[in-house]
Amino acid sequence: MQGGTIAAMTFAGFGKGAIAFYEELATHNSREWWLANKPRYDAEIRGPLEQLLEEVADEFGEAKVFRPNRDTRFSKDKTPYKTNVAAVIIHPEGGSVYLSLSAEGLHVGGGGYHLDRPQLARYREAVAEDRTGKQLEQIAATLETSKADISSHGELKTAPRGYSADHPRIGLLRRDGIIGIWAHAPAKWLHTAAAKKRVVD
Repeated sequence: MQGGTIAAMTFAGFGKGAIAFYEELATHNSREWWLANKPRYDAEIRGPLEQLLEEVADEFGEAKVFRPNRDTRFSKDKTPYKTNVAAVIIHPEGGSVYLSLSAEGLHVGGGGYHLDRPQLARYREAVAEDRTGKQLEQIAATLETSKADISSHGELKTAPRGYSADHPRIGLLRRDGIIGIWAHAPAKWLHTAAAKKRVVD
């Protein structure tokens, strides 16, 4: 405390036990284990994540952190907790940026993952039109060169209705959205302030 006020916290990385937490959760995915280990989750995962998101909010917008509980109502897998923590920042004009931490490491990226019908129609029109389509094709190629995985929620096996199967950008047209995601394996930097730079970059 300085001058009668509490010094502001700054993001210093995820806790050193964050990866181990999710490795253990994969084996002990039960309410009893979760409640016994929730202080670890709050201190090493949820707390640092919320601090990180607060620090990047001015540049990227306000984030929503997903609940750790799984919705098991319609799933054969009844394990109660997700084996990752994730947050999304949704942009009003469409698309979002996304961050996830799990035993596999840090995943971060963005785009339009699962577009609604009007958005999907606009996306495919943009892909089909030469000027915007070539721009998007170049963006995707640049992202792949920088080791991003280009993906989408789903992909048609054939050309979408109204488009030719021999269109030069048929691969993009078959997608129901497009995102670029970078996968970072667990490493020492994850537990330092350098993790913020990786996310922002």
